[in-house]
Amino acid sequence: MTVSLGACPALLLNADFRPLSYYPLSVWPWYEVVKASFMGRVHIVSEYDRVVRSPTAEMRLPSVVALKQFIPLTKRPAFTRFNVFLRDRFTCQYCGDRLPAHRLTFDHVVPRSRGGRTTWENVVTACADCNLTKGSLLAQETGLHPLIAPRSPTTYELRESGRGFPPNFLHESWRDYLYWDTELDPD
Repeated sequence: MTVSLGACPALLLNADFRPLSYYPLSVWPWYEVVKASFMGRVHIVSEYDRVVRSPTAEMRLPSVVALKQFIPLTKRPAFTRFNVFLRDRFTCQYCGDRLPAHRLTFDHVVPRSRGGRTTWENVVTACADCNLTKGSLLAQETGLHPLIAPRSPTTYELRESGRGFPPNFLHESWRDYLYWDTELDPD
């Protein structure tokens, strides 16, 4: 059975051998990894059994690569819908239901119509039903209070939150770099 090249992404690690991102997991398609390898930008840490060839060269496809230059994490994460969902662990902050991103929205705790701003401290993840129920009312008017008070997360907190969401594809060569804090099996 031949594995398609598209099924051979590489886990991208920072120079400290930690993923740049957990959710979404930092991966590169095979052709970006091959290019970065030939340009000397990455260390190849692990490889697939799959080989790619050009007229003059042959190489095994990398499955894990580490950048040669460290990329520092930003001090403050960007305020995006996805990062709000990640901060709140894809959980409606009113009813507690955990849902996929396409079934979530975000809600202004103090509605914009009442002077609320679109900031970390005023926006929470909500399911459509709770968001519709709350509407443009305040928590004390509806009885819907956020389970956790909204606040600005650190980049580290978002990164750690992302660790709780394993990707759909997880090659065995990636495990040592994703779950280093799990208990090891004794031999």
